[in-house]
Amino acid sequence: MLISFIIGIATTSLVLWSYFTIKKQTQSAIFHSIENLPSNNVALVLGTSPWNRKRQQNLFFNYRIDAAEKLWKSGKVGYLVLSGDNRKQEYNEPLEMKKALNKRGVPDSALYLDYAGFRTFDSVIRMKAVFGQQEFIIISQQFHVERALFIALKNNLNAVGFATREVPNRYSMRTQIREYGARFKTMLDIYLLNTKPHFLGDQVIIGAKQLD
Repeated sequence: MLISFIIGIATTSLVLWSYFTIKKQTQSAIFHSIENLPSNNVALVLGTSPWNRKRQQNLFFNYRIDAAEKLWKSGKVGYLVLSGDNRKQEYNEPLEMKKALNKRGVPDSALYLDYAGFRTFDSVIRMKAVFGQQEFIIISQQFHVERALFIALKNNLNAVGFATREVPNRYSMRTQIREYGARFKTMLDIYLLNTKPHFLGDQVIIGAKQLD
């Protein structure tokens, strides 16, 4: 019983340390207004489903699309890399983001789809390994941007974050709780497991003509 208690306290401490370390080390690189955000050639939009568990519109998705549209239309970025999960034929986050942005007037020529962004770690690392980007903007909700930025910084990437509009707590509580575990896993990936993306692949040149 005592050993289990000690292990529980140690694990909880590590989870909390992971959460607040990532938060502290990324705050200076996160922007909330388009006016203050430095311009960049490319932004990474982190994927999620357009629908929640109740098959209602997912505010996390909608707010990321809002932010991506505004950054592109304001001229802050020239291209958007839409990175997400596509492991199942009926589930395609990058394609759903592309469809949403097309409806808002963002053309295919400004969009690059990363179908192997199975998780945030993969999406960030592939920005350099596949898309050749050393500097870029990360678009998502603040808690998500913090974790993605930490991954970028620890891999010597010069990224900054643009935090989208926040989702109400009553809507996002499950996601916020999961974030504690996700940050602990991020620490393991970086400092202990030497994790690599599931897939890499041929390099994509941002700005080259795309053939769909």
